[in-house]
Amino acid sequence: MGASPGHSDSDPIRRFVIGTAGHIDHGKTALVKALTGVDTDRWEEEKRRGITIDLGFAPLPLGDAIQASVVDVPGHEGFVRNMLAGATGIDVALLVIAADEGLMPQTEEHLAIVELLGVRRGIPVITKRDLADSEWLALVRSEVSARLSASRVRWDESIATSVVTGEGLPELRDALRRVAGDLVERPADDLFRLPIDRVFAVAGAGTVVTGSTWSGSVAVGDAVRLLPLGREARVRSIEIHGETAGRAAPGRRTALALVGVDKSELARGHVAVTGSGWDATRLLDVAAELLPTARKPLASRTRVRVHLGTAEVLARAIQTAAIAPGQRGLARLVLETPLVARGGDRFVLRSFSPVTTIGGGVVLDPFPPARTRLRRRRVAVEQGPAARLGVFAVEAGLMGLATDTLAVRLGVSPGRVTRVIAEAGETVLTSADIVVDRQAVVAAAGRLAEVVRRYHEEHPLDPGMSLQALRAAVGTPAPPSAVTDAVLAFGVKSGEVEVAGSVARRPRWHPALDARATDAGEKLARRLADARWQVPTVAELEREFPGSPVRALLSHFARTGTAEPIDAERFAAKGALAEFRAALEAALAELGSATPAALRDRLGLTRKYLIPLLEWADRRGVTRRAGDARVLARLTAGKGGS
Repeated sequence: MGASPGHSDSDPIRRFVIGTAGHIDHGKTALVKALTGVDTDRWEEEKRRGITIDLGFAPLPLGDAIQASVVDVPGHEGFVRNMLAGATGIDVALLVIAADEGLMPQTEEHLAIVELLGVRRGIPVITKRDLADSEWLALVRSEVSARLSASRVRWDESIATSVVTGEGLPELRDALRRVAGDLVERPADDLFRLPIDRVFAVAGAGTVVTGSTWSGSVAVGDAVRLLPLGREARVRSIEIHGETAGRAAPGRRTALALVGVDKSELARGHVAVTGSGWDATRLLDVAAELLPTARKPLASRTRVRVHLGTAEVLARAIQTAAIAPGQRGLARLVLETPLVARGGDRFVLRSFSPVTTIGGGVVLDPFPPARTRLRRRRVAVEQGPAARLGVFAVEAGLMGLATDTLAVRLGVSPGRVTRVIAEAGETVLTSADIVVDRQAVVAAAGRLAEVVRRYHEEHPLDPGMSLQALRAAVGTPAPPSAVTDAVLAFGVKSGEVEVAGSVARRPRWHPALDARATDAGEKLARRLADARWQVPTVAELEREFPGSPVRALLSHFARTGTAEPIDAERFAAKGALAEFRAALEAALAELGSATPAALRDRLGLTRKYLIPLLEWADRRGVTRRAGDARVLARLTAGKGGS
């Protein structure tokens, strides 16, 4: 069919996937061959035994504007796992019932699976019309109609067919055309996902994977991510039912030839995806339902088989209140093997042993926090994406949720994420690609205000708390910077915190000396003045004035001009530094240059006090080094001073 463009709103072609369902030997494969001209029994054993063992696929053109893909599934109870791999992702079910036998046990199981997987439309097809008289056929029609009237699938009227005489086949094609016009098309602008049902190698093409494209599209040359393998591969070529295509569109049987992965690394159940947010998971929170025919409840420690996409994995229910047969409830499933899931995905549950279909459900959260108790989560199947987003944001706290992960976790297209956030309203805040719970931000802003208040109590002489230190106090582990910004912004907006330059403070806060600090400050100021050039360290001063806020007072002196830091551990009286500078400049003007030893003798200072002062003079631009000596710096007057 040549290169096929991706589907878009302007693309007139409607594409969908048809799946067969029904009891063994009721004529599913013969019906598909009569409709499509393709014998979907590919294997020698299938032809020899006359039953379908694995999945079969065939294109079914229904006119210029409708292209259908048919998935023929096995009906034998021993191959239900293969049937499930094919039934997942179908848009329309053909429930096949032989006219000479009517409804059979496997018909019921396949019907239950179709219902559990959320297939919305179906056509009951009574095959082998040539083997039943009119009276018997009427009884079968009545039985089928009565059974399907209680089904959640919207079934058309049954159509009686015969592949021998051709009766009913035109009517079936017409019915499929009508149903196609009533289907909700899979969006091409969604994230691409292809659950893999077959893997093989082709000479010249390399590794080939096939499946039904669930959503989105991918083009030749694009990179896909293979999960749970965790590997990227490039799409070398694409085929749709054996015809070369430039792009894979949703609702079509697709084969991708991949570069960068070996056939032995992939298997049925793996998934090819594009976009952000995808990952394999070992934990699912689900809304589960049990069939009335289930033999026992689903409860904590129950071991089950989970069929999702083309994957079948063993799992055990935990934190699950018993769900009785015919009932629904929340369950958490711990998977023994990782699989790929998305919010809203439908799945089927089968018992561990004996293996029978017992129920299914919908994925509420593919990445639930392991430490969150299921019974505390307000995640119900009736809640929409916006409500679930609120729940997830509360659980994430200040760590927030990356918006590029929400399309997968919530099960919406990327284009809908912004709308879902808007629908969540004031329950969440969004900034710089992060969604965070509003109440978590409000609470954190309140905590920061308390941190600042305590800082003022402990450092009454400081103008405020370092903004960097305050940001670090937002949370541990540190939230994304965008969340920290939001917390600070909310604190400022609410009037609890004020930011001035590089410090944060309570509104209208001013440093103040109380009577005790005033007395200590006077003593400390006299000590610095008396010391002159023999500048003590902060540690020495703290030993001399135990219990006094020495560091806070020194910072206060620096702000008021009483003292100046000469390095990280020394503060000198401002007047003493002015005297030292004048004496140093006079000495160097006379000597030209002088080593520390010469200046020590000239100024009467030991190295303990002289060296820090000389380094201060270097930094202030009074002097500069000339080998081991100091000389007066050029243009000293323009470089500032004390």
